[in-house]
Amino acid sequence: MEFATPLVPARLIRRYKRFLADVRLEDGREVTAHCANPGSMMGLADPGVKVWLEPNDDPKKKLKFGWRLVDHENGHFTGVDTSIPNKALKAALLAHQVPGLPPYELVRSEVKYGENSRIDFLLSGDGPDTYVEVKSVTLSRQHGLAEFPDSVTARGAKHLGELANMIAQGHRAVMLYLVQRTDCAAMTLADDLDPAYAAAFAAARKAGVMAIAQTCRITPQAITLADPIPVQA
Repeated sequence: MEFATPLVPARLIRRYKRFLADVRLEDGREVTAHCANPGSMMGLADPGVKVWLEPNDDPKKKLKFGWRLVDHENGHFTGVDTSIPNKALKAALLAHQVPGLPPYELVRSEVKYGENSRIDFLLSGDGPDTYVEVKSVTLSRQHGLAEFPDSVTARGAKHLGELANMIAQGHRAVMLYLVQRTDCAAMTLADDLDPAYAAAFAAARKAGVMAIAQTCRITPQAITLADPIPVQA
């Protein structure tokens, strides 16, 4: 997925109220950017970190910049916009470029299922339907190892239960973790941050839910799918 508008570099001043970030552009101007990430962003929101913003001239948008990337300044990037994974994945799903998924012909997004939930992607074709839930992974506290979640997520635990229920109804279900980092070779659960999510994950896996982790190629020009990595949980 290519960014619609060329990104511009900046330095983070502070992130606050979850969805706002004050940044300093290279020309010295201080502006407020939208931060499309409800998580803690642990390790990614330290003052002074280099970030990349997507400008916009949409008159309907109050904020004229969106925070898209953290630049670790060592050749690696992290994507912080949690809306991007589904955009990048849809194109890959339509092109049958996501390893580990069963054969399918039809891809539908945001389909109602379970108890007041919507599945990210519903794949249909030969055999049972496949329900695919997607989570964006940005946390890494150990070199080369991505972790999820970065804060307590009751909603995430609910989604795992919904997937397990689909298995019980005779469907297939996949929990797909899109690792929006270029510096990780494996993924695990941050069970110290959210033990309830880890327990829900274990129950879902026991019920037959498949777990897949997929990495990304990230540059200030685009975010695209890269390679699958093992889920160590």
